[in-house]
Amino acid sequence: MTQDIQFLLLGLGNGAVYAALALALVMTYRSSGVVNFATGAIALYIAYTYAYLRDGELLIPIPGFPKTIDLGGPLGLAPAMVIALLIAAGLGALLYLCVFRMLRTAPATAKAVASIAVMLVIQALLAARVGTSPVSVDAILPTDIIEIGDIRVPADRVWIAALVVVLTVLLILAFRLTRFGLATRAAAESEKGAIVAGLSPERIAYANWALSTMIAGLAGILIAPIVPLIPVSYTLFIVPALAAALVGNFSAIGPAVAAGLGIGVLQSEMTHLQASVSWMPQSGMAELIPLAMILIFLVVRGKPLPTRGAIIQNTLGAAPRPRNLLIPGIVGVVVALGFLIFTEGSIRGAVIVTFTVAIIALSQVVVTGFAGQISLAQLTLAGVAAYTMSRLTTDWGVPFPIAPVLAALAATVVGVVVGLPALRIRGLPVAVVTLSLAVFLEAFWFRNNEFNGGIDGAVVKDPSLFGLDLGIGSGSTYPNIAFGILCLIVLTLVGLGVARLRTSRLGASMLAVRANERSAAAAGVNVSRTKLVAFAIGAFIAGIGGSLMAYQQTVVVPESYAAIAGIGMFALVYLAGVTCVSGGVLAGIMGAGGILFVLLDRAVNLGAYYHVITGVLLVITIIANPEGIISEVHKATNWLRNRIFGNRKETDADLDLALSSGTDTTVEGFSRAPGEVILSSKGIGVRYGGVTAVENVSFDVRDGEIIGLIGPNGAGKTTFIDAISGFADATGSVSLDGDSLDGQRPYQRSRRGLGRTFQGIELYDDLSVRENVAVGATAARHRPNTATLGDDDLERLFELLHLTPVVDRQVKELSQGQRQLVSVARALAGRPRVVLLDEPAAGLDSTESVWLGHRLRAIRDAGVTVVMIDHDMELVLAVCDRIVVLDLGKVIAIGTPDEIRTDPAVASAYLGATHSGEELKA
Repeated sequence: MTQDIQFLLLGLGNGAVYAALALALVMTYRSSGVVNFATGAIALYIAYTYAYLRDGELLIPIPGFPKTIDLGGPLGLAPAMVIALLIAAGLGALLYLCVFRMLRTAPATAKAVASIAVMLVIQALLAARVGTSPVSVDAILPTDIIEIGDIRVPADRVWIAALVVVLTVLLILAFRLTRFGLATRAAAESEKGAIVAGLSPERIAYANWALSTMIAGLAGILIAPIVPLIPVSYTLFIVPALAAALVGNFSAIGPAVAAGLGIGVLQSEMTHLQASVSWMPQSGMAELIPLAMILIFLVVRGKPLPTRGAIIQNTLGAAPRPRNLLIPGIVGVVVALGFLIFTEGSIRGAVIVTFTVAIIALSQVVVTGFAGQISLAQLTLAGVAAYTMSRLTTDWGVPFPIAPVLAALAATVVGVVVGLPALRIRGLPVAVVTLSLAVFLEAFWFRNNEFNGGIDGAVVKDPSLFGLDLGIGSGSTYPNIAFGILCLIVLTLVGLGVARLRTSRLGASMLAVRANERSAAAAGVNVSRTKLVAFAIGAFIAGIGGSLMAYQQTVVVPESYAAIAGIGMFALVYLAGVTCVSGGVLAGIMGAGGILFVLLDRAVNLGAYYHVITGVLLVITIIANPEGIISEVHKATNWLRNRIFGNRKETDADLDLALSSGTDTTVEGFSRAPGEVILSSKGIGVRYGGVTAVENVSFDVRDGEIIGLIGPNGAGKTTFIDAISGFADATGSVSLDGDSLDGQRPYQRSRRGLGRTFQGIELYDDLSVRENVAVGATAARHRPNTATLGDDDLERLFELLHLTPVVDRQVKELSQGQRQLVSVARALAGRPRVVLLDEPAAGLDSTESVWLGHRLRAIRDAGVTVVMIDHDMELVLAVCDRIVVLDLGKVIAIGTPDEIRTDPAVASAYLGATHSGEELKA
């Protein structure tokens, strides 16, 4: 027990550093919305700066300048620390000025990727300028031993923790009690509100960036005497710091700092246990702590779907639909084959590296580009397959091609485990989880001598098939052209498979999940299953790439599959173009060790600074062209195609004419008598904390009716729709066609025949109108005895809603009214028994509303019962057969339009007093 307490206290030093970095992360995020993955690298740079200052030199990390400037003699502790922290403040302000200020309105994902690029640049610069040998720093804090009974703890650990706690308390007080703190909190809550109040969000961001980098730099300086300066280890301090910041939800300083301290002390104790307990693994257990903390946090705070008002928007750009694959595919294969045949030695080896890296990059395209899950573990999954390959081929003698397939399946299993947290989170937290898993797997498996082959390494036997040697070769036969052709064949098959996935129903479901999980679920897409399938497919592809890389290396080494290299892989694919197959192939060409790398290194000797260049290019790409380098190639190709073949896009005038043509000023009457009760809600109630949004709402809907659901703002109309469609936790009971929907998830209710649209429309902006509507057909495909819409049916649906002129345009190009119609068409594509329309007339003028009324009648007459919310009273009164009125979450009236017109309770709810029916109608 005494030793346990001693090791817990020994962890205070590292825990204080994690806490300080988490504090810096929270400050940066609150002021500018940036999850700064470069925080650990910044701490490293400032620590190096301080170390060189103590030796009397100023470190210059910029290439082309002297490595250091001689200051004439060593500096003392205080001046060296002051100068280093001032440099940190300047670096923070410079980063915001040159990078993040330009991304102020960009999505959080783009900002995070930019910070990853900054991290890679700083790390690569330091590795190139100062090397990777450890640098020791003299003690800063007292190093005497504190003795409490039998417990002996170095004083510097306690001092570091105490300093960080004091700093945290001071910052909390400053943010609560000072004008600067008030301004920071105001800007974090609402940037527009801060501007109206006379505050400058930019100045606030500059100040917070300067302060946060100073805190990160201070953490790096204080830990340097305890942990010698090594670029990779300091950079990966960001992992526990991110875990701690996530516990604080990137907004609360106190919980984040407490979590950082807790991670540090628990890691120290886990290190002690793995060395003293025989049955525990001898490596990787300390890295398990931040991962476990994140997973516990997800269980408590995560949600299967985002709530209303918290939609995670698509931030990755368009995923173009592949066209004419045959000719580009043949040309690409011929060019690649030519490179293999007409090169030799290291150049041919670089071509082969290009193929294997491109395969792993295509796994990133599936997981991130198609499904929108920001995974930083794809290269780690390739490593799982590589190490599995070693055991399969050397220990068990499994031959080719069975061995790489089994290895890829092993990576698939791990990939599904990696994807499990994504079922309850989305966006950047997924990146944090996958990075934590990558770090854990690297420490637990790749660098563990119990599992990685020991001092001899993980040897992989060469592949052969029917007596043909397919190995990489050695000596004069290196690299064997047969192995290169094997890699090219696999890359071609994987590329065609990923392209086919993009055009498939599964691919459409992935893109729908990427764009908007709520509307995907409403269309009948099983969001959880789609995410896991994406992780599984991506992991299998990464496993195939890792297996080929293992064959190429012949001995698997952990550095090839390290977590930091995985971050670099993600950045590379994002730079090339993460949303398409051609982007993945370009990433292979640009990858370290690939053909572009080797040619540039030979031509201008850029090898040492290649990662610096790619990092800078990534920053520029995110600012100037977030869809990646390959998008410019697509634009040029499309321009050339249009110049040759011509292209005519429908103008807005054409579209407006289509909408208004043939529109009368009245709505036809009933043409289908209502039937039996089809949808029944009994005692529906929804509470958010202590607020009752909906209370005991009950009414029935008959087959063939159009029911209006109206009420003043805040009456609970949309909340009621959310409740019966499964998007809000509710009491009461809902049944459709006499079958209970209670306890079913949104996608299950959609597949049972309950379709819906959303108040915010929530389309898949980077998909075309046709693709949006095709996703909506998912519900019908999973409903027994229900035929899905064929091509002819879809065309009639487009004609019904006058969408034919725009079916091949991306919905983000459409007007608000057209987007509303696409939303309705998508809901109808699932052949619902009842469709719930949330403000379908929003954004339409009076003429278009009348036209919509005609369409709603036609929809009803085609066999779909309609429940609609809308504030256009003329439309509701003209179209609906019955109207339900809500006020303050309760039903205050149900009746025909004529009865509602003259109901004094309805007039009072809308106008605040009892008025006549004529006044309500007006």
